[in-house]
Amino acid sequence: MHAERSDRRGGVTDWRHLFMIEGMRIAAAALALGLVAAPTTPLAAPPDPAASAPDLAAAVRARVPGGEVTIARSNVEWGFGTAVRMVAGEEYPDGWLFVAHREQGRWRVALEGEPQFATLSGDATILSGDERRTLGDRTEGTDRRTGMRLPFAIGQTWRYTGGPHPMSGGARSSIDLAGGDGRVLAARGGLAYTMCRSGKGWVRVVHDRGLATDYYHLEGNIRPNGTRVAEGAFLGNIGNDVSCGGRSSGKHVHFSLRRDGQYVEIDRHAFGKWVIIDTGRAYSGAARHGSEQVAVGGSLRNYGALGLTQGIVDTDGGSTLNRRAGPGIAYAVAGTVADGDTVTIACSARGTTHTGRDGYTSDLWNKLTDGSWVSDVYVWTGTGDPVNGFCTKHG
Repeated sequence: MHAERSDRRGGVTDWRHLFMIEGMRIAAAALALGLVAAPTTPLAAPPDPAASAPDLAAAVRARVPGGEVTIARSNVEWGFGTAVRMVAGEEYPDGWLFVAHREQGRWRVALEGEPQFATLSGDATILSGDERRTLGDRTEGTDRRTGMRLPFAIGQTWRYTGGPHPMSGGARSSIDLAGGDGRVLAARGGLAYTMCRSGKGWVRVVHDRGLATDYYHLEGNIRPNGTRVAEGAFLGNIGNDVSCGGRSSGKHVHFSLRRDGQYVEIDRHAFGKWVIIDTGRAYSGAARHGSEQVAVGGSLRNYGALGLTQGIVDTDGGSTLNRRAGPGIAYAVAGTVADGDTVTIACSARGTTHTGRDGYTSDLWNKLTDGSWVSDVYVWTGTGDPVNGFCTKHG
């Protein structure tokens, strides 16, 4: 590195230029020593990411024609944000997180649900390490276990105001809930994002196991940009906000389920230990806790999240369930467990065959953590497979 440099024009040194440089060095040294006052004019605010990368916004809009694009973060190589397809009337909007990478002067954009989204997210230096791990996770869930509570305080009872219906597309991915203290809480821990450019109304939380949940119509909501939130974290209050479209006819939360970047049927998934039931018509339906069934218009008590190695006893009638000393009815009765109780499963094995609710037939038996056994057909777990592996031995 040169200590000094002269500007030569036609072989003649420009000494005025040297004097100007030396004066700037002296001034900088004086400022560093506190000999002169620092300028009082504040630094300019950082530019709007969208304004600094108009070609990025155009590239995203090319993927989501007519979409509202919000660039949350960008630099010369990477971009990240949301794209929302706005709607009018009674339809609901659709929205995606996006990640983009500039390659040979052009932006390559990937949306949630596309294979390239996980690939790019795993490499995107503009994302935090937590985001790269979560958004870059290629694990795909194959059952109906969620590990989620209802999106309000445990122990509270809210009204079940709308059964399974769409958020966007044909999948009946959503239910409506209202009442209680009105505080909407995260159903499970994850990364939270604001979906609408206005910052209002719509929060998405991306969880593990390929799952995500949406919370729409919120008022007074947080405005996260990849913030890690815990289960039960405050997201906003029930409301009527339709900043991104849709309709609302009374304060509530429109709660939706997504898997692998797409809205999926919420039917037969459990939240707060209630299994959501689609009865065939949008907004109708029920929820079941053990053998207790509540129709739309009724009330749901939040029992908390069902663990991934737990089950809800469902005897399809309300009677108690015998616990056995081994995996089959030939083993002695070791006690009973009540309908609706939560049991924790240590492992599973094959035993005698039985038939439970809705014709579910299986020879799978679950060994509980107290050492006793129950037939899988009388325990709702969200899958017909072992939730904690097969036992190495019986007894």
